[in-house]
Amino acid sequence: MMKLELKQTTPLVQEENGTVHIIGSRITLDTLVGAYKKGATAEQIQDSFPSLSFKDIHATIAYYLEHKSEVENYLKQRRKEADVLRLKIENEQDAESFRAKMREKREQLVRS
Repeated sequence: MMKLELKQTTPLVQEENGTVHIIGSRITLDTLVGAYKKGATAEQIQDSFPSLSFKDIHATIAYYLEHKSEVENYLKQRRKEADVLRLKIENEQDAESFRAKMREKREQLVRS
């Protein structure tokens, strides 16, 4: 009887900053899982990200399904980090000054 190698590898890598992406691409686990959770098929995901192979897409989805709790915790943490960063950026920006500059530019465009 032939023996099968039953060890599975994942096409994912985690960077020092914590971001997980598909090896050989800049497509994040967040992005691929988000598309999958919205109902996209592997073919639709591949249409959106042609640099990804079907093998890597299916392997990433399989990883998500096999480690759903851990991945969901990771995604939750990433959303929290994104919210903190967004608030920091918003707080550092002077919204009124920005609006004034935009009004000035619009007026210049109308005059020319």
